[in-house]
Amino acid sequence: MQRLFAFIFVPLLLFLVLFSACKENAGEAENISHKGNEINMSRAKPEKNQLSDVFKNYWYSGKAEISSFKLEQARYGELRSGTAVLIYVTEPFLADKQVKADNSNPDNISVLKLNSTKKFLTGIYPYSIMNSSFYPVSDNQHAIKLTASVQEWCGQVFTQLNNRDKFEVSSFSYFEAEGDQTITLDKTHLENEIWNKIRIDPNNLPVGNITMIPSLEYIRLAHKPLKAYEARTEIKTEANMATYKVTYPELDRTLAISFSATFPYTIENWSETYNNGFGPNAQTLTTKATKIKTLKRAYWQENKNSDVFLRDSLGL
Repeated sequence: MQRLFAFIFVPLLLFLVLFSACKENAGEAENISHKGNEINMSRAKPEKNQLSDVFKNYWYSGKAEISSFKLEQARYGELRSGTAVLIYVTEPFLADKQVKADNSNPDNISVLKLNSTKKFLTGIYPYSIMNSSFYPVSDNQHAIKLTASVQEWCGQVFTQLNNRDKFEVSSFSYFEAEGDQTITLDKTHLENEIWNKIRIDPNNLPVGNITMIPSLEYIRLAHKPLKAYEARTEIKTEANMATYKVTYPELDRTLAISFSATFPYTIENWSETYNNGFGPNAQTLTTKATKIKTLKRAYWQENKNSDVFLRDSLGL
């Protein structure tokens, strides 16, 4: 009987001990795995750069910065006279919905928003172009969202890029070849966000041989595929002015943005050169914009007829 007991229960006891040990080890491995995920998540979360008091005093004053520009816009193989406006302002942004936050919340992301507009005539009919870029003031990740729209008498087009696991792009056009599209792109530098990065800290601009997605405006006007292209970038400083230059060899296109070399790094002028026009009218032309005036205003409160005179101050 004792031999039978030993024969049956001793192996069973050993099995239970080993099973318990394996389960404990598995639990430890599982805990390590969770800890590993926590570490990875922590590393993946961008670190926030500290904002200086000078930056806060300028950009969190309750006003937007509005700059007007005299515009010479290349279109259809000719230069057109017009105006451009850059409107910079900080605002709270919802990371998940990727829209402006209506309420204060610790999870809101503070962004430096740029709304840029262009207006010019092509013969009898007008062009209106608007780009928006929402870029974290912490300067620790790519733009959270970009939008671009072009309106003229032939029709209108609209493109939106959202920064999620990848860049998610939705575009709509009245052109058959472009139509309605939804695509995803691997993350890389965005030309549209360069204008925000300059204003936050031009020392963090990408320099050298990189890949970059050209501006959504250019992609639309030139009817080029929306993707990343090889680019050469450089920055040069002379006296009190710095110029950031981007060259796309495949597109034969160059963008140069000049700005003050000291804070608040105001945009003074820019130029964009590429083969413009279609068919026999195609030729290399340079779009130029030169600053007229900069104002700091809470423009959203200045919407009365009596406020129209402020446009004169901007030369618009």
